[in-house]
Amino acid sequence: MWFWWFMFVCNMLYSLTMVIAGWFMWKHYPKKINSLCGYRSKRSSVNMDTWKFAHENCGRRWWIIGWIMFFPTFFIQIPFYHSSDDVIGWVGLVICLVECTILLISIIPTEIALKKTFNEDGTRKSKDM
Repeated sequence: MWFWWFMFVCNMLYSLTMVIAGWFMWKHYPKKINSLCGYRSKRSSVNMDTWKFAHENCGRRWWIIGWIMFFPTFFIQIPFYHSSDDVIGWVGLVICLVECTILLISIIPTEIALKKTFNEDGTRKSKDM
């Protein structure tokens, strides 16, 4: 039973981390471009406009995805409360892999949005193009 609680807390941390990190990226992104924290990619680090845009875009996306993942993660684990440790471990592993995959794939739309919004030099594309 303790293992179920351990896996439950670990799996819920993914969703909660996305919600909290997403909110901080969205509302309180790092004020200076740096290589230590924040959404760091070649395209997002060109200037402050791309830096802010990338953080707001990815942060909002993570916040939404985190809340969307929270409830299925919660409810998927409940039926396995009295299962063996092996079953709980495998269910936890699958949940972990799905959530990590979603987290990593969520970076792609931010890079696409940056490419659609900005030129290579970091200037905004004109709307009449």
